[in-house]
Amino acid sequence: MTSENHEILTADQPLVMSPTGSTSQDAPLSPSPSKPIQELPDELIQAGWSKCWSKRENRPYYFNRFTNQSLWEMPVLGQHDVISDPLGLNAAPASGEAAADAGLGNGQRKRHSSEEMPQPVSNSFKRPRVEIPVTPTTPTVPISPSTPGVKPWLSTTDDKQGQSSVPAPAPYRPSVVYWDLDIQTNAVIRERAPADHLPPHPEMELQRAQLTTKLRQHYHELCSQREGIEPPRESFNRWLLERKVADKGLDPLLPSECDPVISPSMFREIMNDIPIRLSRIKYKEDARRLLFKYSEAAKKMIDSRNATPESRKVVKWNVEDTMNWLRRDHSASKEDYMDRLEHLRKQCGPHVTAVAKDSVEGICSKIYHISAEYVRRIRQAHLKLLKDCNISVEGVEKTEVQDRLVYCYPVRLSIPSPPQPRVELHFENDMACLRYKGEMVKVNRGHFSKLELLYRYSCIDDPRFEKFLCRVWCLIKRYQVMFGSGVNEGSGLQGALPVAVFEALNKQFGVTFECFASPLNCYFKQFCSACPDIDCFFGSRGPFLSFSPASGSFEANPPFCEELMDTMVKHFEDLLERSSEPLSFIIFVPEWRNPPTPALTRMESSRFRRHQMNVPAFEHEYRSGSQHICKRDEMYYKAVHGTAVIFLQNNAGFAKWEPTTERIQELLVAYNVSGRSLPSPGPSSSSTGDKDSKPAQERSSRSQDNSPVDKTAPDTTNI
Repeated sequence: MTSENHEILTADQPLVMSPTGSTSQDAPLSPSPSKPIQELPDELIQAGWSKCWSKRENRPYYFNRFTNQSLWEMPVLGQHDVISDPLGLNAAPASGEAAADAGLGNGQRKRHSSEEMPQPVSNSFKRPRVEIPVTPTTPTVPISPSTPGVKPWLSTTDDKQGQSSVPAPAPYRPSVVYWDLDIQTNAVIRERAPADHLPPHPEMELQRAQLTTKLRQHYHELCSQREGIEPPRESFNRWLLERKVADKGLDPLLPSECDPVISPSMFREIMNDIPIRLSRIKYKEDARRLLFKYSEAAKKMIDSRNATPESRKVVKWNVEDTMNWLRRDHSASKEDYMDRLEHLRKQCGPHVTAVAKDSVEGICSKIYHISAEYVRRIRQAHLKLLKDCNISVEGVEKTEVQDRLVYCYPVRLSIPSPPQPRVELHFENDMACLRYKGEMVKVNRGHFSKLELLYRYSCIDDPRFEKFLCRVWCLIKRYQVMFGSGVNEGSGLQGALPVAVFEALNKQFGVTFECFASPLNCYFKQFCSACPDIDCFFGSRGPFLSFSPASGSFEANPPFCEELMDTMVKHFEDLLERSSEPLSFIIFVPEWRNPPTPALTRMESSRFRRHQMNVPAFEHEYRSGSQHICKRDEMYYKAVHGTAVIFLQNNAGFAKWEPTTERIQELLVAYNVSGRSLPSPGPSSSSTGDKDSKPAQERSSRSQDNSPVDKTAPDTTNI
């Protein structure tokens, strides 16, 4: 049997072609134009099942056009997949009459003799040939990846026109899901006009990736040549985030129009590693060696730089005193060495900083100006590409919007998208691999399915998914470039709360929106993200600092960048001040107390603070920022910092989502580590400060662990 011999029952077509190809006397020879009655669940329809009519038996039956199976009874999804389980070894036990024939191995009822039908001679796994015309201007992604019956896309260059296509598999269903895209939003905003971002294109994203990688190399060379140090871990990534707070430029990733030019974040982190980087100290010998290296590096720097006579005198005297102490005292403990190191840093630190200040400012300034030049080049190339596609940026009409409140919706682009090039797709075990011009990005099949759902919910200009693969490639490439390609690099800046915590936030406090997320790590389909030009096709409401909700319940788990967190709190307070509608923000920030961050201090003294609870370090977990590519056992890790969970609400928000004792208790229960053995972020913890290293480095080396804080206010809860 082939799929051409089967018709779906329609409302005014009670009988259709039988499996043998003959027609009933009462049935029309051609299908009725009326809409088919889909009596099957959507899952079965997507898996290839349809309901047909048997003239001989005068009753309906079910046919799968992917596998050519025919069943009298409604199939059970996942009961028997002929492609992945041809022997029926994983079949679910059938109920009723089918249970009596469980020995068949596939869970389906054995047909009676009158029900036997001749089987086709051809291979039942082979589908009819599907012709897909390909022209230079025709996109190669014809339909949605979940649409059954046709091969969704051409995945390799070996696919030839007219070649028999492989049956499309049933939609991939991950065994563990880290999101809930069915939750509707309660966030209300004022209607806004489409944004004027340039639409994404793989060619432009590839050029942006190459130039950003080149900029990282410049940063590495400048730190090495001018200061003799390796770039502080994650400092370039945090520089990108911190610059976007003040950037008024047009590029979605690289800064180009910032005031001030010198980045406080980059300047602070480089200074923390001068004259040497103070890493975690575990043993006495490590402390002694570090004290010796710091003394030598401070003396060498003060001799080679343009220092004042007073600075030279103070540094040389303290270094000589430390060296004499090291030579004569061999019974000192680790604490003695650490005390001596702290004393030396206090005495020499200001003088070393003074002589290095101009050089470090030069590094920050040079990186910024190179970035601005790269932005100019990227934009010129992007505008030329659009012009070649007859798309005018200046000629786009401004859309009139009404001044009214609406439920939040994804960002829309005013500039139409150009034709997209071919992006190849293939699967390697559980990974979806997308390739463009030799550049491959990967995402596991679970998150690939998630992106398909987000795209289906949010994208309005591509109903046939013709641009889907190109936009997925651009999306993954953008975040790969933003957070670096090193082992575990960037995962600390895009971590997420555990699923149980999100469930508790939604159930107890009505949270339906994430203020800082991405299509890759979001739990809700409503979220704000850093890259609106590409994320908007997957549900992003744009950057949160430019998002102004009038009401709703929000969760905020920002990247651990001090400038970004401080600006975030100011934005929260402005929104709460302006709105009389229910508005609530539940914020998760690290507990950095030595000294406290401006954001934490501001929230603790805010008049909108309703409650604060604290989760100690190593007693709670977070989802990895690399969850879309990491292994299952690396999905969660222990937080190495405490985390402060602070509730900021206006009066109406407090009345609607009050953090009562019962609700807080439910949230605490969800936050408890589930007993599994969890790693802490290895590479980042090695460079993270602890009680034996300087506090500034502890903050600048923050890893992804978003841990809640401990607080001493009367309304503070500690786990």
